[in-house]
Amino acid sequence: MLERDFINSQDFILSLKINWTKNLYPKVRKKFLDYEPNVRSKMELKDVSSVISMTPDYKVFAWCERHFQKMKYSGAYGLHRFYKERHDEEECDNEEIEKAKEFCLPEYYQAVDIHQQPGGIWSESFSGLIYERGARTTTPMLGDNHKDLHHRFAEILLEDLEEKKWEGSIVDLGCGFGKSTRPIAQLAPKSSILALDLSKPCINLAREEAKKNKLSNITFNQADARLTNCKNETIDLATSTMLLHEMPESAIVEFFAETFRILKHGGRAVHLDFWLMRDAFDRFIFEGHSWRNNEPFMSSLFSMDLPKILTNIGFVDIEISSFAESENIEPKEYPYWRFPWTKIGMYKPK
Repeated sequence: MLERDFINSQDFILSLKINWTKNLYPKVRKKFLDYEPNVRSKMELKDVSSVISMTPDYKVFAWCERHFQKMKYSGAYGLHRFYKERHDEEECDNEEIEKAKEFCLPEYYQAVDIHQQPGGIWSESFSGLIYERGARTTTPMLGDNHKDLHHRFAEILLEDLEEKKWEGSIVDLGCGFGKSTRPIAQLAPKSSILALDLSKPCINLAREEAKKNKLSNITFNQADARLTNCKNETIDLATSTMLLHEMPESAIVEFFAETFRILKHGGRAVHLDFWLMRDAFDRFIFEGHSWRNNEPFMSSLFSMDLPKILTNIGFVDIEISSFAESENIEPKEYPYWRFPWTKIGMYKPK
């Protein structure tokens, strides 16, 4: 495959996705907005489904979401074929990664090709490269502002600290290829960061990117976020980005319990994920997204009572709020398709 053909194909798919985002999504949502506000506020998921699910616009919307992603990853000019053709496994696997004690990949993690990426993000030595390239167009309207999302979140994480001078300990759970880890390390260069992920290919890529950016305050380990191997009460700040919706409900509870265990008294945890919805229409759209995009646990996350779960574990000062992924976005009023970005913050009692 010629690289120019691959790039042109991926650009074409992105243009289709932008049109889907800006033009098709508003048409589907309009059918919901045509109801009076007092009626919309009382609608539940089943009510929206009965109104929307059989309409031609929604059927086209749903088909496009599923198949644009399929084209992106496994089409004739897809990411998987492109990287498989070019990859030299020996160059990517020549350095060992430290693993947590008794580490093993969870069964749920291996059962589904998450995001429709063939083989998932863990099975081949070039899987991290595919995941990183695919993530560049996950939120099509951001364009060159994809960097904003992670830097904005890093700033929120460190907003109450003297970032440049702070020497605390941070754990980035489910760090992937390090896209959120790197801005944290840059903003708090004297901090000590432990970045963990299940995927060895992603950890390999994250480590290489950290070296390129001359970030020496990050240690990368292959570990389950439910079994970090950290000692009790040793972490000042715990965080994750887009991890919760990738785990079944029982694993999420174990994850929060592990976070509570490793945090120091008075320590803080802040997670960025998808949870708060404007209305029942949003819930309907993302229930569908859950199966269309091979995100089998996203739907169950929406049903979880996170404040109650966190309180039962022992967390205090729980704050859950919408997160604007770019400066010019107002989450409650945004007219186009976007993820329901949610900041989930909490403290361990002092």
